Amino acid sequence: MDPLRPLIDALHSEGRLRVWSLVITVFGDLVQHRGGVISTARLGAVMSRIGVEKGALRTALSRLGRDGWVESERVGRTSLYRLSPQGLERFAPATSLIYAPPQTGDVEHWSLYVYLNGSLPSVGLVPEGRAPLDADCVVTGRLAEMSPAYRARILDDEMRAALTALAADIAVLEQAELSEPLDGAAARVMLVHRWRRLVLRHPEPVRELMPQDAALSDPRAATASVYARVSPLAEAWLDQAEGGLAAMPAPDAGLSQRFGLSEGS
Repeated sequence: MDPLRPLIDALHSEGRLRVWSLVITVFGDLVQHRGGVISTARLGAVMSRIGVEKGALRTALSRLGRDGWVESERVGRTSLYRLSPQGLERFAPATSLIYAPPQTGDVEHWSLYVYLNGSLPSVGLVPEGRAPLDADCVVTGRLAEMSPAYRARILDDEMRAALTALAADIAVLEQAELSEPLDGAAARVMLVHRWRRLVLRHPEPVRELMPQDAALSDPRAATASVYARVSPLAEAWLDQAEGGLAAMPAPDAGLSQRFGLSEGS
C-alpha cells in the first residue's frame, strides 16, 4: 500500500486543488534553501508523486508567471524556474511565520485587546507583545481565570476543521514507514502545505488557550516533530542525481533553523 495515499487522497478531496499554491509550497520548502532554482523535471517529479498531472502543473506555472510570482529560463533542453523579486518580497514574511519555532515556556503575561466595532466591540487575548498595533484598548497582566465557555470559543468551526485535517496527516506520517527519498520530499511538501494554509489563514492559538477537545494541543510542535522525521529523506532526494535529474546545490543554514530544530539537536 502507498504510505502517502491517505495524505494524497485528503489533499485532493477538498475541492479543486490550487496547484499554483502547492507550487509555492514546493518553492518554500524544497527550493529556496537549495539555491532558489528548480528544473521542471524535478518539480514535475514531486508534483506527480502528489497526484498532480503535467497539464495542471504547466497551467499553474503559467499563472504564476503572469502574476509575477516566478521567472523561467532555458538552459539547453532544461527549463528552470525561480521566484521573481516580487515573489520573494511576498514570500519572506510568510516563511518566517510558517517556520517559527514552537513555544517552549509557559506564557506568564497576557494582553487583552479591544476593537470598537460599533455597538459590539470585539475582544482578543494574546501573549504580551502580540496585541495588534491598531487596537483601541490594550490591557496587560497575568491571566487569573478563564471559563470553559471562553476557551471553547477560541476556535471557530473552520479552524477546528483545519486542525482536525492537520492532525490526521500527522497521524499518518508518524506511523508511515517511508524509505524512498521522493516519498520523503512529497510527504514534507504535503505536511507544510497543510500547515501553511492553516497558519496563514487563522490566528494561531497559544498552547495555554487551546480547548481540551481540539485535535492538537500544540499544532506547531506536532508539525515540527514530523517535519524533523521526514526531512532526512526529503533532503536525500534533493541530493540525488539520477533519472535525468541534476543534484540540487547543498542546503544553506536556513534549513537547520526551520521550526528551531537546530536548537533542540
